[in-house]
Amino acid sequence: MTAGLSTPDRRGRTGLDRAGRDLDGNPRVRVRDVTLLANDWYVLRRTTFDFQDRHGGWSSQQRETYDRGNGATVLLYDPIRRTVLLTRQFRFPAYVNGHPDGMLLETAAGLLDADAPEQAVRREAEEETGHRIGELEHVFDAYTSPGSVTERLHCYAARYGEHTRQDEGGGRPDEGEEIEVVEVPFREALELTRTGGIVDAKTIMLLQWAALHGPFRVDRDG
Repeated sequence: MTAGLSTPDRRGRTGLDRAGRDLDGNPRVRVRDVTLLANDWYVLRRTTFDFQDRHGGWSSQQRETYDRGNGATVLLYDPIRRTVLLTRQFRFPAYVNGHPDGMLLETAAGLLDADAPEQAVRREAEEETGHRIGELEHVFDAYTSPGSVTERLHCYAARYGEHTRQDEGGGRPDEGEEIEVVEVPFREALELTRTGGIVDAKTIMLLQWAALHGPFRVDRDG
């Protein structure tokens, strides 16, 4: 028997081939079958469905979806000193796909696990940066790679300063994390998105939001 179907896998999950079978929000999509391809830690599925095109014709299609759960991220900013607090850590998928050294500058982030988005982002911010944040502003939600990855990312912004610092941060060594906390002037961070110094999508989106609609927007700065 395949673990993760009728018997628990190593994370205690069952019924992993049921995802999507009861979807009814789009009458142009009829899910026919879901096959579990892998579930070592995250879950890879192949779904067969019928899709109705705009002319009314139906075709059978297949898609593979990678389910790693949903996540949350937060842009930490100091509006007085005009800085943002980022992290730098090694990302092997980026390294194997052309990044020079795999060391990416990013906003603090993590998977929700069993927590609500606000709880998760507070947890990750403190673990990674050492700051216990106060009021959170929900900025937007985004699907990170909707062609193949199911993840929905909840994006926030919050102030930081000496009053929010609890410790040095750096992540959880027991989970293999080695995270450097990096404070960057906002204008420099924004320029890095243009020159390639920041290539992480969630970080680029949040920095653009901060410039267009957030704490560093032009009409606020004059």
